[in-house]
Amino acid sequence: MPDHEYAFEMATSGIRFGSGATREVGADLVDLGARHVLVFTDPTVRPLPPVATVLQSLEDAGVTCDVFDQVRVEPSDTSIQRAIQFAAATPHDAIVAVGGGSTIDTAKAANLYCCWPADFLDYVNPPIGKGKPVPGPVKPLIAIPTTAGTGSETTGVAIFDYQPLHSKTGIAHRRLKPTLGIVDPENTRMLPPAVAASSGLDVLSHAIESFTAIPYTERPRPARPTLRPAYQGSNPISDIWSMEALRLTARYIRRAVADPSDDEARAKMMLAAAYAGVGFGNAGVHLPHGMSYPVSGLVRGYRAPGYSADHPLVPHGVSVILNAPAVFRFTAGTSPERHLMAAEAMGADTGRANTDDAGRILSAQIIQLMHDLHMPNGLRALGYTDADIPALVEGTLPQHRVTKLSPRPAGPDELARLFEEAMVSW
Repeated sequence: MPDHEYAFEMATSGIRFGSGATREVGADLVDLGARHVLVFTDPTVRPLPPVATVLQSLEDAGVTCDVFDQVRVEPSDTSIQRAIQFAAATPHDAIVAVGGGSTIDTAKAANLYCCWPADFLDYVNPPIGKGKPVPGPVKPLIAIPTTAGTGSETTGVAIFDYQPLHSKTGIAHRRLKPTLGIVDPENTRMLPPAVAASSGLDVLSHAIESFTAIPYTERPRPARPTLRPAYQGSNPISDIWSMEALRLTARYIRRAVADPSDDEARAKMMLAAAYAGVGFGNAGVHLPHGMSYPVSGLVRGYRAPGYSADHPLVPHGVSVILNAPAVFRFTAGTSPERHLMAAEAMGADTGRANTDDAGRILSAQIIQLMHDLHMPNGLRALGYTDADIPALVEGTLPQHRVTKLSPRPAGPDELARLFEEAMVSW
């Protein structure tokens, strides 16, 4: 048998798309045999129509519930453990997550530790945690996203801020995938423009990162098929989903941010998020995400406009996209054709482009979109300075799950230069 990987495996949640589909969740739970469920959401989404629709659907179907509405936006190990304690103390047959990626990820973790109790770091990705595989099935989880961004409704990944190290990490396993993701464009009608922009740019980077990740054949072959990681590197099936997600995002994100009543744009962005989730949920992401985790985790005083969090916050999509132009200039030489294909999908005229210019062309497209959507002009706008670069590098180095998928290796010196470039975007 070869030492390098020779196969890839696709896994995703069931997906239902359609305006008004949220109203079906009660019937879904009855069909799953659930009689009492936990509903996870955050304080901002709790009073909004998506939660009301879910609760009414449960009532109509005769399904009772308890609501946990204290999900933290950009969850931490502490907030995750509060959710686990709530779930463990509340008998339930299934879980419904209504909200953005923070809510869906929190629900995944609570589901795991309720079904398979363990020390908190046992399932967490190495080197921060032990990376133990999930021992067996978990309870049904229905994810109902209210943002068009993370694609968490399709993946088996849960991300959180590990506060002792001021860096993000997570848990990744196929068994964490929601049983069903209900992708309902009606649920983004009240999405603030700043949130729509940040979450949409996360979709954009998901798509480009998974398309430019190392090919799956360059990864080590696992000892057993069950040890094949969720993030396997770029592959022919993920490529299709990722590129279509990129095309949709490039075409519709400006409209979705500018006008929440643009039903077509909101629907297309929700599709793009789900498409990108299928793509990166199997191929993986790389350096922009790996570098984003300390950017979010080390934040001191920055509070993102358009977010109601009661703590300093760099939204995930912002922390990702600010690193992206520098990264894709850095990685373009490994696969210039793929980087040019991504730039073309975003609208660049690459007909006469030299492959040596692939990184510059792609980064220019990303920067223009960032500018159009009023993103902060680099890490410096978040309060970071060159003096923070060593800490940002240290926070990136443990993110092996994603950094090792970079098509070009990046050690401490390379990461320091990338963070330096990311300080100012234009």
